[in-house]
Amino acid sequence: MSTTERDHAPWFPAPGGPRRRRRTAAALGLCAALTLTCAGTVLAVRSFTHGGYLASGDPATGSYTEEAADGDAAAGALLSGPYTERPAPPRVVTHAAAGGAAQSVGAAAAPPAKAAGLPVSRPLEATPAAVSPAVGPLFSPGGDGDADHHCTASVVHSPAGDLLVTAAHCVYDRGFRTNLVFAPGYHDGVLPYGVWVPARIDVDPRWADGHDDAHDVAFVRVRRPHGSGPGAQRIEELTGAERIRFAPPAGLPTRTVGYPDDRETPVGCQNTTTALPGQLRFDCAGFPNGTSGGPLLTGIDPDTGLGTVTGVIGGLDEGGDDATSYSSWFGADIAALYRRATAERV
Repeated sequence: MSTTERDHAPWFPAPGGPRRRRRTAAALGLCAALTLTCAGTVLAVRSFTHGGYLASGDPATGSYTEEAADGDAAAGALLSGPYTERPAPPRVVTHAAAGGAAQSVGAAAAPPAKAAGLPVSRPLEATPAAVSPAVGPLFSPGGDGDADHHCTASVVHSPAGDLLVTAAHCVYDRGFRTNLVFAPGYHDGVLPYGVWVPARIDVDPRWADGHDDAHDVAFVRVRRPHGSGPGAQRIEELTGAERIRFAPPAGLPTRTVGYPDDRETPVGCQNTTTALPGQLRFDCAGFPNGTSGGPLLTGIDPDTGLGTVTGVIGGLDEGGDDATSYSSWFGADIAALYRRATAERV
């Protein structure tokens, strides 16, 4: 497997050089088109021939409310595999640690009182990283051709305490993926905080319409499958949550974390970011397939391991190449997407 391909999908050459391949887009897009042609207007588009799971949702708004049965089935498929739910020791999660007062949409988030120093990694190459309860892989069980986990996501503070941030290309590619399962704090086949499935996914319509790399960000509201047991508890209460910062400046000391799809633990690297039009750039080798959607973190609290998300691996060329990662810039459009994702709904 080439480490210059973060995702498994069809090959779309970019002007001036190679571009990452997008996960299963050609197969899934063809399946969706065939289903729509034969069945007329349908919201849930499936193809079991290729093992793909897609739903059209509402591309005009970039939103999708998942059917409970889809999430429950995905969770069941994952839990039937070689994974163990082994509860982690209870965490003491304060409101500040979850991002409470520090969260201010459109304004800079205050760093924690004891932010850890982030020296630049030498060499600039990702190495095994400590597991964080608020970060985990996105699985897509169901035989759609992906590895067991295909992307990374992180819990970010929200009023309802149920929100993840990841890359839009991890959840939407000619349709919303319906077989997503998030495993916070995952390591070595162990699910210490259980599994969580989407209740709603929000992407910018410009991503849904044309895969605009300035909008390769998604927010996902999650729930426990089957609505039982500790599922009544919000994910943020179990794992804590990263803060989120909009309009971040370049040059911040940053730790980037992700789960390669051929590893059972995360990798991380530290450097400062640089700015490009509509993008943040993070130079460090060793973020291969599976790390898309992983958070760019600043101001990390050494006691909780929680920090402030200023980006997610994605954006330009859907994340970059083996030497460089990108993120869509968390400007006004991403702040508006966050507000939409966290708006109270009847």
